[in-house]
Amino acid sequence: MSATSIRSRHPRLQLAARVGAGVVGGYVFAWGFIAAGMALMSKAGMEFHDAEFVASALGLLLWLAVLLGVVAGRRNPAWAWLGLLGGGALLAALGSFVQSTMA
Repeated sequence: MSATSIRSRHPRLQLAARVGAGVVGGYVFAWGFIAAGMALMSKAGMEFHDAEFVASALGLLLWLAVLLGVVAGRRNPAWAWLGLLGGGALLAALGSFVQSTMA
């Protein structure tokens, strides 16, 4: 069976995979973005609580944009899962690395 025949037979499963990728994968990606953003802004000299607020506000907007983009997208949801979870892990690792270099 081809992927298109599976998609046409199970549209609810495809929608559930997209919504799951948007909510969970978007959360992981936004969390990594917030961690990296806070660390980079603190390292650049911004006060911690200001960096926390700005990164969290931008992270919330990013999560919403990712959720809408994944649900409305036409690609296979597996790519969204892979990109969002991998990107979130890389951003979290960057934030952790930057924090480890701070005094």
